[in-house]
Amino acid sequence: MSTTADTSPAETTNIRPATPEDAEAVFALLQQLAMTYTPDRGAFDTAFPLLVSGGGESLLLVATDAAARVRGYALTTITPLLHTNGSSAQLQELVVDDELRGTGIGTRLVESVESACRERHVKQLLVPSRRSAAFYERLGYRSTADLLKRTLD
Repeated sequence: MSTTADTSPAETTNIRPATPEDAEAVFALLQQLAMTYTPDRGAFDTAFPLLVSGGGESLLLVATDAAARVRGYALTTITPLLHTNGSSAQLQELVVDDELRGTGIGTRLVESVESACRERHVKQLLVPSRRSAAFYERLGYRSTADLLKRTLD
């Protein structure tokens, strides 16, 4: 019998805004997410500093473990809309390290995004999902529309 209390990875996870120092870890996680697009390091290096600075238009959160290693991230964009009478947010990317999926870290990231959106008085949070609808439905999200996409070259 262990004298160390068993704790889940989610219980020892810290959620915080991303910093420039997180770039390597976030890029590695992005490579785990990629299905439609192959991550391009040059494009990442252009976008990452803009997303880290955030402003009012984006929110990039990272989940770190007890050793302060980045184990997941959530990227959300926020924009004012006319029909929502305020801002709308879209959770664009959610990635948890392959070896820690199913441990609650993704849920913690989504809850942190929701909290940050509430603080910013966001009226709605949208989540496009091709593979993880059941995960989001478990958290209270419901399908309300079709998502159509056209890739622009």
